[in-house]
Amino acid sequence: MAATDSALDRDLMDRARLLLEPPERSGSIWAPLCAAAFLAVSALAFATSMIMSPALVSEHVASTRGVR
Repeated sequence: MAATDSALDRDLMDRARLLLEPPERSGSIWAPLCAAAFLAVSALAFATSMIMSPALVSEHVASTRGVR
């Protein structure tokens, strides 16, 4: 067996090296960043409105049933 012979398949090793390379960035990061910021702001606005809104029932439930 020669020193250059190998038990590994050369095509599969080339494919593995190709898969291990970091992917190239395509597009911009601004679109997902703006979407995440919009969702964060809308979640905070919804939470603030839930905290600041008045209660739907303003009298005690027991008093409407005639319980004393």
